[in-house]
Parts: sequence; C-alpha cells; structure tokens
Amino acid sequence: MSGASTKNVILLDGSRLTRRQVVSIARGDALVGLAPDQLKRVQRTADFLADQVKRGEPIYGVTTGFGSNADKLLGAHRARDELRGGNPDAQEGIRRDATLMEELQYNLVVTHAVCVGAPLAPDVVRAMFAIRINTLMRGHSGIRASTLQALAELLNHDIVPVIPEKGSVGASGDLAPLSHLAIVLLGEGEAFCKGERVPGAEALKRAGLQPVRLSFKEGLALNNGTAQMLATATLALDRLEKLLATADLAAAMTLDAFAGRTSAFKPEVHALRPHPGQVETAANLRRLLDGSTLADIPYHLVPKFRTWLADSWSDAADQKQRFDIGWDYVPATQRHGKEAFYARFLPFKGGKKHQPQDAYCLRCIPQVHGAVRDALAQAQRVIDIELNAVTDNPLVFPDAKDAKVIEDQVISAGHFHGMPLALVMSYVKASIPVLASISERRLNKLVDPATNDGLPAFLIGNEDGTDSGFMIVQYTAAALVNDLATRAHPACVYSIPTSANAEDHVSMGTNEIRHVLEMTDDLAHVLALEMYTAAQALEYRQDMLNAARTLAARGDWQALARKIAGAPLPGQPHHAQFESETKALMKALAGSSDFHAGAAVRAAFAKIRAVIPFMHHDRAMDADVRKVCELVRSNELIH
Repeated sequence: MSGASTKNVILLDGSRLTRRQVVSIARGDALVGLAPDQLKRVQRTADFLADQVKRGEPIYGVTTGFGSNADKLLGAHRARDELRGGNPDAQEGIRRDATLMEELQYNLVVTHAVCVGAPLAPDVVRAMFAIRINTLMRGHSGIRASTLQALAELLNHDIVPVIPEKGSVGASGDLAPLSHLAIVLLGEGEAFCKGERVPGAEALKRAGLQPVRLSFKEGLALNNGTAQMLATATLALDRLEKLLATADLAAAMTLDAFAGRTSAFKPEVHALRPHPGQVETAANLRRLLDGSTLADIPYHLVPKFRTWLADSWSDAADQKQRFDIGWDYVPATQRHGKEAFYARFLPFKGGKKHQPQDAYCLRCIPQVHGAVRDALAQAQRVIDIELNAVTDNPLVFPDAKDAKVIEDQVISAGHFHGMPLALVMSYVKASIPVLASISERRLNKLVDPATNDGLPAFLIGNEDGTDSGFMIVQYTAAALVNDLATRAHPACVYSIPTSANAEDHVSMGTNEIRHVLEMTDDLAHVLALEMYTAAQALEYRQDMLNAARTLAARGDWQALARKIAGAPLPGQPHHAQFESETKALMKALAGSSDFHAGAAVRAAFAKIRAVIPFMHHDRAMDADVRKVCELVRSNELIH
C-alpha cells in the first residue's frame, strides 16, 4: 500500500463491503487494505490447489482448458517438444520459461482482453478493483495472497487500467473487461497514470511494482466474475438516489410555482396504499413544501398574468413590473347551484382553476417517483448481496466434509452468470424514462398558457411580441425523454450464445447496466431543465401575488377593481355587491403574509438565482442551461 497517503483505508474481507464504500473507493477518496485473517484463508485455498496439482488431479481451469475446451487435459510438456530437432515454437515468442499451467493462465488473460470502444471512466475501474478484490478475499477462488496484494497495490497506486467499455456478455461474468483489468498486473496492456495513458509495464515501473507471474487458476480467478456490471450498477444507483432527491425537489418547486394543492400528499392518504417508495416520496414532498404560503392558497387570491401595457399600473413603482395582473368576475346571475362554493370562495377567477385536484404530473408525484424508488430499492437489495458474493468458477472448498473425489472440493457452478443483476437493473432502466417523462410533463405544463394556471405563455412577458421565452427548453426535454425511452428496452432478453455453445445462455447484463449509467446523464439534464423553468415560473408567481398584495395594501378598492374584468358598472344591478366582494378580496390580499415557496424550495431557488438571473426578455440561454445542468450534476441543490 502506498505509504504517505492520508486517505481513509477500507479493510476488505469478502463479507462486509457496502455500496457506500465502493463509491468512496471509486471516487479516489479511500484506499483498500486486506484483512489479515482472511488473507490466510485465501492462501490456504491456493496451497490446497497446488497440492492437488502435485497429486495429478484433473481440475477445470487448472489442468484443463476453459469453456468448450474443458475436455482438453494439459500434458506434462508441450506437444511439439517431441519433434526431432526441437520445438520450432521456441523461436516464435512462446513463453518457454513457463509451465503449461502457467501459460494457460497467462493466455487466458491476454487472449480475453479484446474489448472495444471508449475507455471506462476511472471511477468505474476503481469500483471494479474494489469489488474483484473483495470477492477474491472470500477464499474460494484459488488465488495466492501475494497476487491479491499486488492487485490491491495497483488500486492504491491509482493505476487505472484502460478497459474499453464494450465486450462483455455478462456470463461467464465480465471476462473481457476483467482481462483488461488483470493484464496490467502482468506488465501488459495499457493504464492511466495520473491521467496519462501508458503501457502497462511502464505503469508498474512508475509505481515501483513488479509484474506478476500467474499460478494455478489465477487467470480464471481474476477475469471470471460480475465486477464490471456490479461496479457500474453500484455507481448508477448512487447517482439515481441523488437524482430521485433532485426530482422531488424539482417537483416541489414546480408545485409551488403552480400554487398547487398538497392534500394528495397527506400521510393518511398514503397509509391506505403503503408502497414504501410512495410513502417516502409523499413525506419528502411535505418536507420540501413546508413553510410555503403558495401551496393551498384560496383560488380567488391568485391573479392571472396579463401583458404589461403602458397604462397597466398607475403607481410609478409598479411601472417597473414586467407584467400586469387580473381576474375575471363571476356575476351573481352565474352562481346558481354553486352557492356552497361561493360561500367559501370569492367570485374572482384568476390564475388558479376552481377545482379540487391538480393534473397527474403534480398530484401523482408520490405514485410515480415512489415506484421508481421501489425499483431502486429492489436493485439495492440484489447489489448488496452481490457485493459480498463469490462470482468466479470453479469454486474451491478445501475444507469440504466427506469429500471423496476432487470434484467434491472444486465445484463448477454458475455464479458468474449476471442475470440477477441484469434483470433487476432492467427494472431500473425502465424507470429512468418514467421519471424523466413526468418531469418533462411538469415543464410543459409550466410553459403552456392553456395549462399553466395564469402564468405567461412560455414564461416571458413578451409585451413587444419578440420573445420566445422558455419555449424551446421544453423541446430539448422532449428530445431527451424520447431518447431515454428508446434506450430503455431490456438487453437481458437477448441472449446470444458464446464459446461454441458451451455458454449457451448469457445475461447481457453488462450492456444493460452500462445503458443505465449512461442514461442517468440525460435524466439529470431533464430534471435540470425542469428546475431552470420552474425557477422562472416561481419568480413570476411570487411577484404577481405580491404585486396584488401590495396593490391591495394601499386600501384603494377601485384600483384593485380596475384589474377585474366583467364587473358591473356603477348604477348597474349588483354593482354594490361587486364593490363589497372586491373589498373582501382587497382585505384578504392585504392581510396575507409575503407569498413565498417552501423553505427547501427557496434554498434551491436561491442557489439557481446565484448563477442564473431571471429572464426579463429573450437572451442567449445556452450558458444558463450549462450552469443549471452543473448544479444538478454537483448535487449542490439537494445539499
């Protein structure tokens, strides 16, 4: 282990590795140590294999070939050594100094490192290291303690093998990617050292490490398992947990911008359908909206947007507003059969519709976000098991009781098969466009004047008719949602047999989970676009309500009346009633406290406004979009 580092050291013993620890190692925030007592078990298993080889026992992957070559037993020497005049392969680079069993393990690694595509991100590779080391620490794989320590040294010296992202079928585990991981241990392949791409031998040299010469089954132990798919899944779920928190926050900001209704989030409601994710989401929404004076305000208090005109405001201070406001009056003659309603609410139609429920994208947030939470919870359960599982083959049981033949102690099984991960992550994969889609629907509702409850069209004043506002933000969100939806089809339903049909059903889990991690970026972008739009809408809503409150507080009911369309004129029937009701509206507005969002929403709004100002008129929005995407990526808004 590198000595001078002050990083936290996570002790790996094969049984207690957590998702949080994997993420810490992946980010480079922690080193790894190997539990001494468990290392003894690791070495005991390696010694057991060596002893069995001395006895001449046929052991899969040790004295036999692999996969469809499992029926080929290794001989005592190379077949061509028997040629008269010597072995011509000696002049062709064959490792003459290695035994056949050593050559078998070496060849397994170097011939399997055939992935293509862009290199995996360093955090994925570090997570693969941690997971592979941990599973080998269980002591059922036959690797020597010294080889395992050398693997840990690669990680602790931050040598990041170059692993092209595509090439695993998810059974027998991640053979090709793990071969790229292991090949650097042999002094071959390539690795990143402090960001520089160098040959594997050079990477070892810079770290002061020596290449490893593989012994019995060590190649198979190093490359046979689910480390890439598990590493990717662990990082993807960590990202999705934070994006779910962001989605709740975005939804809360949008709901405040609508002056929406919170009764659908009450605990007694969700006690009747207590899906855990749903209950958690509803509780989180109540927390995020706590302190809001926008949510659940009476319908009649909320004015609707009207385009600013030169004569919209009589007070000089009000002339600076970027909007006009107004209501429509409901005459007494149109209230028949609605007396109970108008006993509770004043007869003014503003921005908020007179209905007891919001659209699904607001009212059903707990059901939709909650279902995604439940998908993640199921995946987390599977991953927590897999992190401390043995996933290579064959499995070695040196202490097996009543063993009669070697096959009772070296057992071929299928723990390398990635279907447990693939299937559960296909569930997560399908949930990503669901979360993005409901976010885009909220965004669309904000910009559409037919559905945004009295906010300006595309959230811009547009008094001169030249502004597009947030119109095209919704286009980008729509494009992202469509792209996510087309990528959400499960990869694990398409098995393509490999190894001459010896491996006739594979999981394709590595593709599945790579898609999930990639899709989190676009999900983050959709949520960022919603928050960008919701911040503009929220500021309009707050300012419009507070402008109405300021106007009412001046005590001039006629000034307020000029904002109300459809009112009877003086001398007409019901004018006195109109005057009385307008004064009641004035009193209600003037008596209200400042209109503002919930405390958590206000905090997030302030962070957005610290880097992105309100948009009074059209401007270049590309920098705004980059900034809000970075805010979401950094998780700053949810902290």
